[in-house]
Amino acid sequence: MKKLQFNISINAPANKVYDIMLGIRNKSTYEQWTALFNPTSTYDGSWNKGSKMLFIGTDEKGEKGGMVSEIFDIIPNRFVSIRHYGLLQSNVEITEGPEVEKWAGGLENYILEENNGITKVTVDLDATEDFVDYMNQTYPKALDKLKEICEK
Repeated sequence: MKKLQFNISINAPANKVYDIMLGIRNKSTYEQWTALFNPTSTYDGSWNKGSKMLFIGTDEKGEKGGMVSEIFDIIPNRFVSIRHYGLLQSNVEITEGPEVEKWAGGLENYILEENNGITKVTVDLDATEDFVDYMNQTYPKALDKLKEICEK
């Protein structure tokens, strides 16, 4: 797995960025910025440490799929760590086998650092070789969308 990192500075306090990024008060704010990965992107679960979380969307065949994950660690307004450990395909959770083994245990970490009302968001994530180009192209656009929503 490759380690990737993305950064953006958002002219908004960390508590606002955190709320919008995770869709705490309104899930649609999460769905708006993650729509750049999949137009139907959403989640099912809670943002509590140790909680199971499904990051899901609908594919081109109209089937629901995505990632089976755990909220590995969370410090409100400062840090979120997501550990991915399975796939959701056609509403079936797959947590073992060759498709899962190549990236299982991969982390996606979000660090929020506020200074004078500006929040720097740093995303560190593990990506398999076949997703590096996609992430390098898509993540900056998604973070730009997050910035746009937060700065409204």
